[in-house]
Amino acid sequence: MKKDIEIPIVKDVAIALAQEWDETFSGKDWNAYIINHKTTAIDMVLVVSKGYDDDRKTSTMRHSLGTLAAKSCAKIELVPDDVLQLNNVFYVTFFAGDKLYEKNYIFKKNSVLENNMTFIPILEKEGILVE
Repeated sequence: MKKDIEIPIVKDVAIALAQEWDETFSGKDWNAYIINHKTTAIDMVLVVSKGYDDDRKTSTMRHSLGTLAAKSCAKIELVPDDVLQLNNVFYVTFFAGDKLYEKNYIFKKNSVLENNMTFIPILEKEGILVE
């Protein structure tokens, strides 16, 4: 029965967009990271991302990141500037212990701006964090 299905709540896992200098193109790029604030590793991490608004959408990107150690992060993908004009959603699923977790992280269109950045200690960079 539906009432018997337990849906665990995701805690201590976040997505961040950090702006980084790219030596090759001599400019700043936005990169997406997944952050595991948990004291245990998470396994079989899958991230599906896409950008959209009322009349436009990007292709869907899928990333298999495997295991993410406790108190660590992993780079997911480059997010081009023109995609930041759209809503960007990251669907994250992973196992912690013997349970499957999932959560959607959304960066609203035109919200990823330099003046919205804060310091993210685990990345040791400025960025925008969604928990």
